[in-house]
Amino acid sequence: MDFKDEIKLFGDKVEKLKNQIQTEEATKNAFIMPFIKVLGYDVFDPFEVMPEFIADIGIKKGEKVDYAILKEGKPSILIECKHWGENLDPHNSQLFRYFHTTTAKFGLLSNGITYRFYTDLSEQNKMDEKPFFEFNITDIKDNQIEELKKFHKSYFNLENIQTTASELKYMNELKTLINVEFQNPSEGLIRHFARQIYKGMLTSKVVEQLGSLTRKSIQQYINDLITERLKSALKAENDAEPSDTEKEVTPNVEEKGSMIETTQEEIEGYMIVKTILRQKIKPARVVYRDAQSYFAILLDDNNRKTICRLYFNGSRKYIGTFDEQKKETRAELMNIDDLFKFEEILHRTVEWYDAEKVQVSSPKYSDSDVYTTGRPI
Repeated sequence: MDFKDEIKLFGDKVEKLKNQIQTEEATKNAFIMPFIKVLGYDVFDPFEVMPEFIADIGIKKGEKVDYAILKEGKPSILIECKHWGENLDPHNSQLFRYFHTTTAKFGLLSNGITYRFYTDLSEQNKMDEKPFFEFNITDIKDNQIEELKKFHKSYFNLENIQTTASELKYMNELKTLINVEFQNPSEGLIRHFARQIYKGMLTSKVVEQLGSLTRKSIQQYINDLITERLKSALKAENDAEPSDTEKEVTPNVEEKGSMIETTQEEIEGYMIVKTILRQKIKPARVVYRDAQSYFAILLDDNNRKTICRLYFNGSRKYIGTFDEQKKETRAELMNIDDLFKFEEILHRTVEWYDAEKVQVSSPKYSDSDVYTTGRPI
């Protein structure tokens, strides 16, 4: 099993176990120690991982760090742990105090769910206030796994990680600024764009009007980018599945004597739903049938297994979702990307249908249905 698979499996395990973990000590045993082990270190070898590492601070003697990962007998990473339900923000100063008293170049603060890595980029031997690398182990991204891999015993290289740390620090700060600007563009950003498209005087009223348009333009650009990525991904997938593509290219006509026009917007909606569901089932199992009044998305091309219906023909857009009794509930969509908000219920719907399939394929027999031979009547 490679490192990526190990981390993914560990994250799934943490998600399942966390509600059973009641104390900080249990968090260490169930989450932190296994995490250190995944990084390739022997948690039972005190020459590699030292629990309760002593870090004397001035006149305070016997101050202890929860764990220290050692390299050539000296600490390289200090680890401070908290209960998984605790907010890590108030605890930064504790790790900060330990950091400058040792030779360690990295500090790790974790509650077993969130992991924050620190170093001394701003001032040597003084831990930075902000982490250069942070992730949630239950929702870790592939690019984050690649960065984490650099801390694995087999790949650990101080100079390489310090270079990476500097890049990650500034990239994280830039992403934060970009996110803020995209959510609520500053006057500086608005004026930057305005000077390039507006030739008149930039009065307060003009800036206010262009500010609203800037915000809408950014959101629309992001939506278009997401849609294009989905279309490209699904096109590549469909090219590899000709039989499934045939089903999709030929519109299904559900009502006799009527010609159904499948719109591009309906196809985009179908692509989004298919992308959501591919986390749970094979994409080829998700097909559509178009009708005059709605666009149905089905499981296994079975009209008794409707995953959802899209109502895109009117002035307003709706999605129809179904419960276990197959009762439909409609919800209005402000735009097509609102479909992503229904991820949980769509996953639940296909789980119900698959559960029904298991029950049907595994009938139960009562004692009265069985002869002494054990064969069912």
